[in-house]
Amino acid sequence: MSNVQPPEIVDSMVAMGAKKAHLGRGQLVLRGTVGGMFLGVATTLALTASVQTGVPVVGALLFPVGFVIVLLLGFEMVTGSFAVVPLAVLERRATVVEMLRAFWWVIVGHLIGGLLYGVLFAAVATQMWTTPEAPVAQALVDLAVHKTLDYRVLGGAGIVLVLVKGVLCNWLVGTGVVMGLTSTSTGGKIAAMWLPVMTFFALGFEHGVVNLFVIPGAMLIGAPIGFGDWWLWNQIPALVGNFVGALTLVAMAMWVAHRPKPARPSGTGSAPGSSAREESPAPARVGAGAR
Repeated sequence: MSNVQPPEIVDSMVAMGAKKAHLGRGQLVLRGTVGGMFLGVATTLALTASVQTGVPVVGALLFPVGFVIVLLLGFEMVTGSFAVVPLAVLERRATVVEMLRAFWWVIVGHLIGGLLYGVLFAAVATQMWTTPEAPVAQALVDLAVHKTLDYRVLGGAGIVLVLVKGVLCNWLVGTGVVMGLTSTSTGGKIAAMWLPVMTFFALGFEHGVVNLFVIPGAMLIGAPIGFGDWWLWNQIPALVGNFVGALTLVAMAMWVAHRPKPARPSGTGSAPGSSAREESPAPARVGAGAR
């Protein structure tokens, strides 16, 4: 059977986290760059579907295609790393410094990938900046404005709102990463990962990696968003919320619920009915020491 049991899933989470923590800087940046580009592609696919149909949930149904490609091909997504690398630290298979290093370089890669795909998509969506009012281009601008300036209007409550949306987002996205470990078949992995990722996108939660494309991509098209608007009113609180959500609601929830507890020391708290012979030293060999 292709189904994997929860204790084995936790084993895989720890092993995955340790592997990610020990990747070289170049690998982390490269994998993060390609991963960020694929998530940008998935976002624009979802926006295109939403514009063409007028039904946003259709876009949510399609968005997980990017997530699936990233995970099946072994590229990096820092929001997924948030759900597994802390467990490697917890089980002493990586250090806190190695964890933070892995997060940092993957985020650098995501920023490069988001900007690169942002330039390419802006060029295509606006026909080389000649039609910035094109429907899909305008949909990206409207989305970015909602993710920044609409929160700025709320003041401090806006930052808290982004943080909460980030927690909820990576509860689902981190669960998507874990769901990919519940099956040994490719089809099973795809079906399992699709469900929580589709849900997060449909509900409009805040995904830090997606936003590393959406906001700068919209700025390249002409969105009235400043650098400070991007990082203060979305990017930083979204990433912090993503980390908190994955750490508490995915990594620690799975580890506490399914990690085997250590056996009780022998000779203490014996179960009723255990015999004294079980606790006594083994008898010496007959004739030992006799001549």
